[in-house]
This record gives sequence, structure tokens and C-alpha cells, in this order.
Amino acid sequence: MTKLSGFCAALALSAGLGLPAWADTTATTPAAPATAAPMDAKVDTVLATVNGVNITLGDVIVTRDSLPAQYKALPDDQLFKGILEQLIQQEALKQSVGATLTKQQTVALDGLKRSYLSNEALLAGIKDATSEDKIQKAYDDKYKNMAPELEYHASHILVDSEDKAKALLADIEGGKPFADVAKANSKDGSAANGGDLGWFGKGAMVKPFEDAVVAAPVGKVVGPIKTDFGWHLILVTETRNKAAPALAEVHDQIAADLQKAAIGAFIKSVTDKATVTRADISGIDPAVIKDVTLFDK
Repeated sequence: MTKLSGFCAALALSAGLGLPAWADTTATTPAAPATAAPMDAKVDTVLATVNGVNITLGDVIVTRDSLPAQYKALPDDQLFKGILEQLIQQEALKQSVGATLTKQQTVALDGLKRSYLSNEALLAGIKDATSEDKIQKAYDDKYKNMAPELEYHASHILVDSEDKAKALLADIEGGKPFADVAKANSKDGSAANGGDLGWFGKGAMVKPFEDAVVAAPVGKVVGPIKTDFGWHLILVTETRNKAAPALAEVHDQIAADLQKAAIGAFIKSVTDKATVTRADISGIDPAVIKDVTLFDK
């Protein structure tokens, strides 16, 4: 049987166009009277009851807060009525299960509670991890005092043998343009561009190639250089100092790195403080995690 999960899944039985059942509530929810008296809105304000169980404004607020962004963008009146209808239907469905839960249902509910509260603890624990001040500091620490680093604009010719490379070098030294020789002879994709590899920095190329580029005088063909790809002739056409990126360019990546580090540190700090006793699980077949029939035994 297919499992349903999440806010919208409970009413996946509706025939909507990719929207939850409450996306169009006009057929099930009457419009509020135009002369309805204003209510004193509180979290525990009761909006409906289902067999004596209250559905409150707080329930609606919490449900709305958990929705994906595309649903939050719906008009407030549509969301209010739709979520309320959804909660009424969910409560009726929940009650239809009965008062006695199966072992699997109890464990599943405990798991949902554990997941929700652990996520809340984590969000609280890292709430300041990606403040703009911390992002700025991380940027400054990484880039403000960054030593200048050269980038290289180079071209190459790649062939299968040293002898072939030497013969082509002789042609170039005899006056043939490097780009023409590359187009006619190089065996990699850069041949179409005359061997042009564009700009790159250290670490972008395999070590023998990089070492040759770093040592090469600008404008002079060097080689043959052997790598795992074959034999290369290399022409460095220009160099430049690599500029530090603007904060805007790396802002999101720095924020992601800070968040990742904060998550790891917070989880470790909380787990280290906990008393954890681990059972010996070496005798348990890992495939048992797929056996939901254990709940029936």
C-alpha cells in the first residue's frame, strides 16, 4: 500500500490539478457573512470542533508555517479557509483510526515527534551561524589578506608520441603558427580553438603540465611534456594576478559553509553531552530494516 505523508498527502484522494484539496474551497466552505463580528484572535481561539475536539487558530498558524513557499503565496483568505477545512478533515480521519494505536503507528508518531523537535533544536542552535557579520568576517579571513596568485592563459598541442611532438615543435620554430599546428594535429577538444585552454590557476591541471606552465616564459613554446594524456607542446600567452572575488559572488557559498560547520559543531556538542549506550548490533542482519512485518509478530 502506498504511504501518504505530509500536509497535502492526507487528502491526495482529491482530484486537483497538482494542488491540495483546499486550493479551491468555494464548493465546501461557505463565505463568511459580510456582517460577521470581528473575533479576538488568539492562538487558542476555537475555529471548529470535530466530535468535541477543538481546531484552533494556533493549529492553522502552525500548519500554514510548515507549507512550501508556493502555497504560502496563495491569498490569505483562501489559505485560512482551506487549511481549516484540511484540519477538520484530517481530524475526522485521525479519529476514524480509533483510540488504540498499533505498535507501528505508535513508533511512527514517536519518530515524527523526535524529528520535529530535533529540527527545532538544531534551528535554535545555529540561528546566528550565518549572520551578515559572520559572513563578512569569514570573507575577510579568507580573501582580505590573500596573497596574489598568478593565473595563466595558455594553449597546448596534445599528441600520442614524443617524436610527433618534437616534429611539430620544429614546424612551429620554423615559422608555422601555433594555432594552425594545433588545429591540424592536436587530439583533444581544444584543437578547434587552436589549442586555447583559456585562463586557469594552480591546481586546475595535472602536475607535470602545471609545472611546465609555471616555468614557461610567456610567448615561448615549451615541451614536449609527458602526462597521462600524452605529449604536450605548451604556449603560455599571458599571465595575470588572480583577483579576490567580490563578497556578492561568494556570499551564498560562505553562508552554506558556515551553516554546515555550525550544524556539525552543534550536533557534536549536544551528542557529546548525552549519555549514549550502544548495544552490540553485529549479530543483526541489516536487511531487517526492510521487514515491517515485525510489527505484527
